[in-house]
Amino acid sequence: MKKLISLLLAALMLLSVAAFAEGEYRVAMITDYGDITDQSFNQTTYEAAKAFCEANGIDFTYYKPNGDSTAERVAMVEKADDEGYNVIVMPGYAFGETIAEVQEEYPEISFIALDVSEGDLGGAEVASNVYCAVYKEELCGYMAGYAAVKLGYTHLGFLGGMAVPAVVRYGFGFVQGANAAAEELGIAGDVTIEYVYGNQFYGDADITAYMDNWYQTLGVQVVFACGGGIYSSAAEAAAKVEGGKVIGVDVDQAGIIDGTYGEGLTVTSAMKGLGATVDTLLAETIAGNFANYGGKVESLGLVGTEPAANYVQLAPSTQYAEGFTEDDYAALVAAMFNGDVTVSDAIDAMPETTITVNDLGTVK
Repeated sequence: MKKLISLLLAALMLLSVAAFAEGEYRVAMITDYGDITDQSFNQTTYEAAKAFCEANGIDFTYYKPNGDSTAERVAMVEKADDEGYNVIVMPGYAFGETIAEVQEEYPEISFIALDVSEGDLGGAEVASNVYCAVYKEELCGYMAGYAAVKLGYTHLGFLGGMAVPAVVRYGFGFVQGANAAAEELGIAGDVTIEYVYGNQFYGDADITAYMDNWYQTLGVQVVFACGGGIYSSAAEAAAKVEGGKVIGVDVDQAGIIDGTYGEGLTVTSAMKGLGATVDTLLAETIAGNFANYGGKVESLGLVGTEPAANYVQLAPSTQYAEGFTEDDYAALVAAMFNGDVTVSDAIDAMPETTITVNDLGTVK
């Protein structure tokens, strides 16, 4: 009897391996501390994964942890495994500790992590069943700063969330782009950037009051609000001032900002190609090629001169005008891709500029 049971178990294992090898994948996404209606990381990742799976006849679901902790995110991995999902997509740096904890415990699961860096893993090495994508935020930050000055804005603001590397790269890229545009236009002496971190990834009354001072007292015209929901404070303040504008981040935030605070508030958004990353990695996974990606942390940026094909870009809703047209944007991207325009990714010190940058530390 024991021999028969052993043979049956061996047969079942072989069938399981064969099914997986033949491409019987089931895909799950786990949200971080937000949900799939956040108009940001979670929603963009969810919509891309869902659309891909529907188009390819693959079973898909998503899980929302009960709270914002590693333990609760790990619980969702356990649930996904219990329910038979063998590909898990996880958006955001908050999954770093989760990956470090689960990657070896669930070697049969392929983990696709978006915006999770080596530093987020807390010293753990990336296992062969994990792929981490990070992005060259300095590039799309540069595009946003360049566009803002070319469009005629001379008093800019940068409101970061927490000073984590990704946010700092956005900010320092923004400063470099604004400086380059100002020098090209010969107005470096007339351009100023107010620069601050909110020290959190959400807006509140204190940060809104700080933004009110920028727009109403200092005369800031446009603020690059960079860090989760912190855009709400910048947008609320901008809406109180005639001509006040904001720049979104990570995804095209014009829908949520303009829809909530006032039509036409969003000049552009500095975007990461979350959807493109999901499409590429899911396609490669179901084709049996995940081994080519597993065990890596890749930094994604420009892949060509076509703006929309890149992993970092400006939003389709960008308010182009005479100073910065779609053709100007395409020319900028081509120059960056070809190496004619270079952007530093250093985050140890504020970039040197000929424009004025007032580094104000943190709001609180």
